Order: sequence, then structure tokens, then C-alpha cells
Amino acid sequence: MGKSRSGRRRQAGAEAVVESVDGGLAELIPDRDRARGWTLVIDGAPQSHVDLDDPAYLSFEYQRRLGHVIDLVAPPGRPVHAVHLGGGALTLARYVAATRPRSTQQVVERDAALVQLVRRRLPLDANARIRVRSVDAREGLAKVPDGWADLVITDVFSGARTPAHLTSTEFLDDVRRALKPGGIYAANLADGPPLAHLRGQIATAAARFEQLALVADPTVLRGKRFGNAVLVASDQPLPVAELTRRAASDPHPGRVEYGRTLTDFTGGAAPVTDIAAVASPAPPASVFR
Repeated sequence: MGKSRSGRRRQAGAEAVVESVDGGLAELIPDRDRARGWTLVIDGAPQSHVDLDDPAYLSFEYQRRLGHVIDLVAPPGRPVHAVHLGGGALTLARYVAATRPRSTQQVVERDAALVQLVRRRLPLDANARIRVRSVDAREGLAKVPDGWADLVITDVFSGARTPAHLTSTEFLDDVRRALKPGGIYAANLADGPPLAHLRGQIATAAARFEQLALVADPTVLRGKRFGNAVLVASDQPLPVAELTRRAASDPHPGRVEYGRTLTDFTGGAAPVTDIAAVASPAPPASVFR
């Protein structure tokens, strides 16, 4: 359990919680506008947002885009089997539980102290079928039975960077093993100009999946700023038209690239293997100001 270091700042009448966790200094900051809304920040980097009164509410831009993928992975309301690599405040697992009752979910979050903090301060619905494992993402993925998952989501950051061993073709081989035929893989990626990491990740996914789409802010795709992009992959055709419509209607509209345009975007980047993998680039300090 993390050791409390503070907790006296107040925001909208609620008290912030600050504790040391395995991955650094975690802060749960009350939302000024939502009575039971909280933002999780680790070492100054915002990680996720939770509204305990409305777990279907997604505040962060990238989480809204992953929410669209969750909405489209199966007919509305149908329970699914979901694997979340990276837990944070368990925002997306809560979203699945709220929008697809009776879903069975596995969350892999290496930071055991963070998991304890979140469970204590932002408790899960007692009826949610969510199992949390505090192990490395690849170790946890290896325990998922073959063909079990309708959906695998990767949203893992250590020091605001995606660890190298979660960027390779070997990693995606295990993702494919865990997915059902027609299942969907979605990854939250972060990069900035010249977008070498993002291009390499698209090439890596293309080496293992027949169908790809990328959702991002147009300014990120143009290499104008550092930001998030959601990569979506499957062995079956993706719901690109509906994903495009939903992304375009977001408060911060996103663009969906797929097919030849997405292939061209990679610019000939090569797939990444374990032996050559590196962590994603660190964001500039200005991103979190």
C-alpha cells in the first residue's frame, strides 16, 4: 500500500488524495464540475478520469475513442470478454461494466499499490465481473486462455512512456492468441513529430492483423503536436464508417485513417521485434501544463 504524503488540498469541497505508489506519486484530484468525479495523476501526468456516479462518462479524449471501440465490438448491451492491459483508475473496465452488464473482464495493472489506492478510494461496483492482476502486462496476457477475449485494450504507460516489450510483433502474437476470431485489439499510443514510433507501431500491427484503423486528432497525424492515437486492429473488417462518425462528433473531433491512406502514412516503417523494441518517446513537459 502506498504511503500517504499529503491530502489537504481541497477542490470543490472535496479533498485531494496524494500517495506514493510503485510507479511514482499518485494524486486523485476532485473534479470541480462533477460531484463524484476524480482525475488520477501520476508524477504530474494525467492518467484517467472516473465519475463514480456515471461510469459511462468518459472525459479524456483518448478514452472516448476507446469507448467507441468498446461500443462497436459487439451489438449494444451484449456482454463481452475484455482484457485491459494497464488499469489506471479502471475507467474503461467500469465503462464496459456499465454499458455491457454481465461482461467478464480481466485487468492487468502491474502497480499493486495503485490498484489498492483505486479500490479503496474509487471502489468498483460490487456486481462488476472485473478481476485485477498486479503483474506485468505480458505476464498477465500470457495467462489469458486461447481465443477467450472479444476485446484486448493496451493502455500501459511507465513514466508517460509505453514500455518497449509492449510494442513488438511477439507481443501482438500473444494478443492474437488471446483474441477470439473477429475480436478487436485497441492500443492507446502516444507520439509527436516526426511520428516515428507511431508509424512503426502501425507497421507492427499490419504484420499481424489484416484490418487496421487509426483514430487521432488531425494535428497529431500531421505531426504538429505530441498527442494520443488509438490503433484498432482485427482479423475481420472493422466498423470504420461508424467509428469515423463517432470520432468526428466528439467534443475534440478525431480523424480515422485506414486502408491505403494508413499504409501510406507508415512511410515504409518496418515492424518492431522484441530485439529492436524501444519505449515510446517521452512527452515534452509542455504537454501537461
